Amino acid sequence: MTIHLGFDAKRALFNATGLGNYSRILLNALAQQYPNHQYYLYTPSGQMDIAAMRFQLSDNMHLRPPQGKITSLWGGDYWRTWGMTSQFKKDSLQVFHGLSHELPLNINSFGGKKIVTIHDLLPWRYPQQYATIDKQIYRYKWQKAVRSADVVVAVSEQTRHDLLHFLEVPPQKVVVIPPPIDPMYYDYGDSMFLQHGLFLQQEYDIPYSIPNDYILYVGTINERKNLLSILQALEKGVDIPLVIVGQGKGQYYASVEAFIRQRNWQNKKVFHLPNVQSKHLPAIYRCEKALVHTSIFEGFGMPIAEALLSRIPVIATAGAGFESVGGKGAIYVAPNDPEAIYNAIDTCVNDHNVRISLLVEGWQHAQQYRAEFVAEQMMQLYLA
Repeated sequence: MTIHLGFDAKRALFNATGLGNYSRILLNALAQQYPNHQYYLYTPSGQMDIAAMRFQLSDNMHLRPPQGKITSLWGGDYWRTWGMTSQFKKDSLQVFHGLSHELPLNINSFGGKKIVTIHDLLPWRYPQQYATIDKQIYRYKWQKAVRSADVVVAVSEQTRHDLLHFLEVPPQKVVVIPPPIDPMYYDYGDSMFLQHGLFLQQEYDIPYSIPNDYILYVGTINERKNLLSILQALEKGVDIPLVIVGQGKGQYYASVEAFIRQRNWQNKKVFHLPNVQSKHLPAIYRCEKALVHTSIFEGFGMPIAEALLSRIPVIATAGAGFESVGGKGAIYVAPNDPEAIYNAIDTCVNDHNVRISLLVEGWQHAQQYRAEFVAEQMMQLYLA
């Protein structure tokens, strides 16, 4: 039996990072594993952005750009919000999945199954981080989406909890399915993995000036990500440098730069790589000693899953929902306790037995994030 599945593909085609990666990896896995079905990608523009360069359209994928005179006047965003549903009947859709928090505002005119993925509820948890108008728009669209959906996919137990708490979504309506991790993080030969749990950097082509041994931070540099606490931990006597992969702006980013500059740590104790290509990230992960991810809060925490599938131990925030993401593959610490972060780094780097235990437990726990397993769960949801 062939089914026709529709997706909001804006993020897949125009977002180079988080939500875009989620959309691209899931769509690719679905189309490859279930080639008999047809996948309709509704996009606010007929052009594909550079963000989609790694996204190859297969024969069973069909792009659906804006249609109609009204759309030509009001633009692609209007079509995405109000107009795309008129195309659903023409495409004989049976399921429509909003991959990033939203559904068309008139989605109730669609008679098929309606699904929306919610990644986090930051406009409720941290409203001060949003301009008033942006916060109001997000809250309105997301609330309407979860009310209209037949099924709400939460990417983590933490997001499920927030859906029940902030939006009072009925528990039976929420299904937890984690984000898929790009196969480039785990499709590699085990011959490069040494028995003591380390990769050799010389086995990989890493076109960046970084040391042979290092701990790693991956993420945007902002207050919620809490990089300053990691830098303060380095002052406690950590004898291994930190590699930072990510960009930032604003006052918090300036304070991070000042902290590093005042101690003359640039390219000595701290190496900042603001423009790493995604294809190089797996090698950077595999050659590190530990990932340090002490964010105050996130809906999931993608770097944790990426590190575990790269067979790297993790240091993560306790009480921020990361315990379900990292399982027994991480050491959990208070995010604003540099001493605890320092002790965890020392353990990951220097305690052989603990390190091996974290590697084994983390690898086993992270199998649930493999793209093929996530695609299987999602297809079961579509067909139910």
